[in-house]
Amino acid sequence: MPKTIYDIAKAANVSIATVSRVFNSSNTVKEATKKRVLRIADEMGYHPQAYAQRLASRRKNSIMMLVPVMSNHFFTEILKGTQDILVDLNIELTIQNINQELGVFRQVEQILKRQWADGYLLVSLHLSEQELKKLKRFNVPLSLLDDVSPTFDSVGFDNVAGGYKATTYLLEKGYRDIAFLSGKVSSKPVKERLQGYKKALMEHQIPFSDERIFLGDTMDRDGFTEKSGYQAMLKILSNYPVPDAVFCSSDIKAIGALKAIKDLNVKLPMVSYDNLSISEYTGLSTIHQPMYEMGYHATKHLIERINNPEAPICDHVHDPELIIRSSSEI
Repeated sequence: MPKTIYDIAKAANVSIATVSRVFNSSNTVKEATKKRVLRIADEMGYHPQAYAQRLASRRKNSIMMLVPVMSNHFFTEILKGTQDILVDLNIELTIQNINQELGVFRQVEQILKRQWADGYLLVSLHLSEQELKKLKRFNVPLSLLDDVSPTFDSVGFDNVAGGYKATTYLLEKGYRDIAFLSGKVSSKPVKERLQGYKKALMEHQIPFSDERIFLGDTMDRDGFTEKSGYQAMLKILSNYPVPDAVFCSSDIKAIGALKAIKDLNVKLPMVSYDNLSISEYTGLSTIHQPMYEMGYHATKHLIERINNPEAPICDHVHDPELIIRSSSEI
């Protein structure tokens, strides 16, 4: 059950009137008491504005999607799945950008405190399990997308298996010197795809080398841009020796990489990752990540959680599928 000012007063060992004065910014409360009350309220996930809103309306017919970047094609595909399940339910969708440079967890906390929506979709925020457990105190329905957790409903993808499958395919075609065209190495998807790449090399008794990881100079959106892919491919093609093949960490980067290959009039086999709709029209071999389905099912879980808060936690991890097109068949 949501916490009330009665719970806060009891925990802080003060009267309800004192708690009320703190929330109304009264100058008659000692500073130490004020800090204690606010700290306890924060720990309990209580926000006075949210409490007033709950009194006014138990249901807002609204869910909120929290995302790190909305200009990314990955989120556009997910959004289609989310919208398709909401269109007939008369539920409004609000999208809130999260600035990764300002502390993801703290921003999520502040949004959940205000309880602007009936439930929240957390997309690719990659909070730690400890942080996710702290969010339980807000007692609001959450559904994680592009993440896996035992704490909340979640829909994820096996990035390690995807990286492994893409690299193994190139190895089994006879290529031995395979470059990894990377995004920001500290980002969770890149780390997991790199892990799969390393696993495939190890199984084929090929030593891993950091010198075979190539990044672009532009790190906007964690390096998941066409420009960054173009820059990274130029580095690969100017390297000696030039690798036999390339595993690219995302389709967006691969689009830029393909342009660099075309501009220099060379041939280099490449397998990418995501299977965005544009990949079919550029002949890009890639790991299919069912973004539409992930958006649809994560939203479906959230709606079910709103309607039945006591239902068992549901988590689903999608398995990768390799789609072969012309970019790898050289």
